[in-house]
Amino acid sequence: MLGTAFFIALILSVTLTPYVAGLMRKAGVVGWDIHKPDQPEVPEMGGLAVAISFALATSLGGVSGIPVLVFLLFSLVGVLDDLTALRQSHKVILSVLVALPVALIKVPEWVSFLGCTLHLGAMYPILALLFVVGSANLVNMLAGFNGIEAGTSAIALAFLAIVTRGTARELALAGLGASLGFLLWNRYPARVFPGDTGTLSLGALIGLVGILGKVELYAGLLLIPHFLDFTIKALGVRFGVRKHGRTEVLPDGTLKAPPYPSFLGLIMRKIRVNEPKLVATVWLIEFSLGLLVLFLSRLP
Repeated sequence: MLGTAFFIALILSVTLTPYVAGLMRKAGVVGWDIHKPDQPEVPEMGGLAVAISFALATSLGGVSGIPVLVFLLFSLVGVLDDLTALRQSHKVILSVLVALPVALIKVPEWVSFLGCTLHLGAMYPILALLFVVGSANLVNMLAGFNGIEAGTSAIALAFLAIVTRGTARELALAGLGASLGFLLWNRYPARVFPGDTGTLSLGALIGLVGILGKVELYAGLLLIPHFLDFTIKALGVRFGVRKHGRTEVLPDGTLKAPPYPSFLGLIMRKIRVNEPKLVATVWLIEFSLGLLVLFLSRLP
C-alpha cells in the first residue's frame, strides 16, 4: 500500500537513531559540534540508522532491486569515509564504482522538461550514473550545521514523492520517513551527526528517484543550493582565494562567515544569522525550489 514504507522508515529511524548514536559514542566514533561555543562532543555516523531504516522499510514495503542496492553501497562508502577519512579523489572513484549498477536500470533513455524531450540513447546510462554520483557528493558537501543535510534531503524527497509514481514514489517516501525520523535527533542542538554515511546515501537517493521517476531535471532543480555551494567553492580554490579558517561563533551566537567563498558563507554575509536561522534559511530556499518544481510539474 502506498506510504507503507514511509511510516515504517519513520518509526524505525526515530527508534534506531538514538541507539546507533549510543553505540557510536561507546566506540569513540564522535565529532565536535564546532558551531557551538562549548563545542560539545557528538556521536558520528548516525546515517547508519537512516540506511537500516530505509532498507527494512523498502523490503517490508515490497520494494527492492538496484536502487536499494545502490543506496546501501553509497552508505558503505560513507562508512569507510567516516572511519578512515578518505581522500576526496578516492571518495569520488568509489562513488563511481558503487553507482555502476545504475547503468542497468531499465528506464526510457530520454530526458523531458516542459514538453521538450531529448533522446539520449546509449548515452543515457552513463549520464544517469554520473547524475547519481553527482547528487550524492553535492549533498555531502552542503553540510556541517545541525539538521541541514537531513532537512534539505527530506524536503527534496517530499516534493519528488509528489511528482513521481510507483517505485520512485515509494523510494522517495521511504527516504523521507528515514530522514525525518533522523532529523528529530539531528536538529538543533544535534544529538547525533549523519556523517558521510547519511549524506552520501541520501544524496544518491535523490538522484535515483529522479531517474526512476523520469524527473531528472526536477531533481536537479532541487539540488541548486548544493550545486551553488560546490561551484562557489570550486571557483574559490581555482582562483586562489580560499584561505585557511572556518566559520566562527560570536559571543551572541551569531555566525561569522568563513574566510573562503561558499554558499552558506554568502548567506552569513548578507544577513545576521545564528545556526538555527541559517539552517532555516536554507530549508526555506529548498522549500521554495520544491514549490517551483510542483508548479512546473503541473504545467501542460
